[in-house]
Amino acid sequence: MANYKSFLYTLLLIILCSLNFSAANITDYNVLSFGAKPNGVTDSTQAILKTWVAACASTDAATIYIPKGRYLLHPLAFEGEDCKSSDITFRIDGTLVAPADYRILGQAENWLSFYRVNRVSIIGGALDAKGASLWTCKAAGGTNCPNGATTLSFSYSSNIKVIGLLSLNSQMFHIVVNHCQDVHMEGVKVIANGNSPNTDGIHVQFSKNVTILNSSIQTGDDCISIGPGTQNLWIEHIACGPGHGISIGSLAKDLEEEGVQNVTVKAAVFTGSQNGLRIKSWARPSKGFVQGIQFLNVVMRNVQNPVLIDQHYCPHNINCPKDVSGIKIKDVLYRNIRGTSATAVAIKFDCSARNPCTGIKLEDVNLSYLNQAAQSTCSNVNGQAFGMVLPDTCF
Repeated sequence: MANYKSFLYTLLLIILCSLNFSAANITDYNVLSFGAKPNGVTDSTQAILKTWVAACASTDAATIYIPKGRYLLHPLAFEGEDCKSSDITFRIDGTLVAPADYRILGQAENWLSFYRVNRVSIIGGALDAKGASLWTCKAAGGTNCPNGATTLSFSYSSNIKVIGLLSLNSQMFHIVVNHCQDVHMEGVKVIANGNSPNTDGIHVQFSKNVTILNSSIQTGDDCISIGPGTQNLWIEHIACGPGHGISIGSLAKDLEEEGVQNVTVKAAVFTGSQNGLRIKSWARPSKGFVQGIQFLNVVMRNVQNPVLIDQHYCPHNINCPKDVSGIKIKDVLYRNIRGTSATAVAIKFDCSARNPCTGIKLEDVNLSYLNQAAQSTCSNVNGQAFGMVLPDTCF
């Protein structure tokens, strides 16, 4: 018995020591200590950059804390190639705000960018890009309007987490994931006017093993857009609208283009959006492809194009390509898709004459228009229907 008690005591000491060791190996960095000012007027760009440099230089895991308040930031790049810290977490209770002059951000590609970082997390907080004045410039047809900046960008990075972040009024895309792997986003909220141009909520390209969960996106372009080179993307419990839906593409911008494969969209709700579930490609030659796509348990509420494959994509009908799309689309499943269409045609498959869509499956679909039967249209598509499918299929 004495030996057993001694063993338990030793085990308890080991556990306590390991807990203390773990706590001791997380270093906290408060941006106020580096000169950041939470008044929304004083430029805090260099202060937050200094905080990042200090956290990177730490041999411990690090937490960068941004307390309540508003912090004015110019374009800022967080580079991770020389980081010693194994894990850096931004814990944000405040709001990061862009300069009032849209030209300051608008001439940069990104507002906040992370490049070649590993194990970086952003928890909480808000990003206010103040993009409305740039949208107004573009709507007025101004010739001197800058393109605008993406609010938050991750490039060539891995093991990224974005939890509980609010992105407001981005000039262009809100969040971009480019050449990354193992990215987890959850509880993200995106808000921009339904008429705001090119303000995609979350854009993923050339990346694999990305998860987007429990998020709400209201914007003027795609709620989530999926570009070339995307593999193993899981999207679940998304509320979209206003916006242009969840879109794979646009593709066929280039001849040498990577494919999109293994994408699942599950339990999404679209409300008043222009599109629901969309795959789009330009009518150009391309070596790209789309395969292994699942759309599961989706609700449409007054959506203009609930189910759409458009291989003649040309949004403004100006200088449209006159070729046919080289993108090969196959093995796409639509299961348990229900709700209402804002137009008579609820399902439209407009595929490439050279590369017809194959392996398209509709299973338990129920879409109506004004409490009546909706319609479906098909061009160059081979598919099957299972269970009850309304509107009637055109395969």
